[in-house]
Amino acid sequence: MHVVIVGCGRVGSSLARNLLDEGHTVSVIDRKKSAFERLGADFPGDTIAGIGFDRDLLVRAGIERAEAVAAVTNGDNSNILVARVARETFGIDRVVARIYDPRRAAIYQRLGIATVAPALWTTERVLRRLVPQTDAVEWVDPSAKVSLVERSLARAWAGHRLLDIEDAGVRVMALSRLGTAMLPTVQTVAQEGDVVYLAVAHDAMSRLDELTAGPAAGSGH
Repeated sequence: MHVVIVGCGRVGSSLARNLLDEGHTVSVIDRKKSAFERLGADFPGDTIAGIGFDRDLLVRAGIERAEAVAAVTNGDNSNILVARVARETFGIDRVVARIYDPRRAAIYQRLGIATVAPALWTTERVLRRLVPQTDAVEWVDPSAKVSLVERSLARAWAGHRLLDIEDAGVRVMALSRLGTAMLPTVQTVAQEGDVVYLAVAHDAMSRLDELTAGPAAGSGH
């Protein structure tokens, strides 16, 4: 798929290289031409100097054929503007914005814009949200028998009891909804956009995609 990245700092440049390694095409926008030096002289993607929320520049970057946009500049305002233009003007569903202020991040999470806070693993978390098939293992026990896995639930789960996702070797540990984490109860019903954290036994990992794709036929709401 094609991905537009706005911001070519340490996160943006690392993200671009990771996406290219996985076989995707990438366009990178940054205010400063010198920022593209981080990508290396052999970078095969497109680089465009300018303001990331400029619609003409986004079109030049291929946003009309893009499936995902990452706004990872050093400014919250710029990242939100890029994210909103991508969502509202170009209809991109898979948009991630880096937001430094956690209070603002929670607000935009409620508006449907995935946000990540700066941390050493920012690149990995942005990559995982842009490319859902990327493994999202948060933790593995020393014996490699159990993993803690983050997954976004498919729309088909909306309206169904969240704990119905559980199966032999799979347990729901926590739920993130609209930027707020919670412990689910037997009454918790899944909503579109929910992110779940699952404890998964090693021999159940192969079933995880099927379980998170939707409830089994015949299960009730």
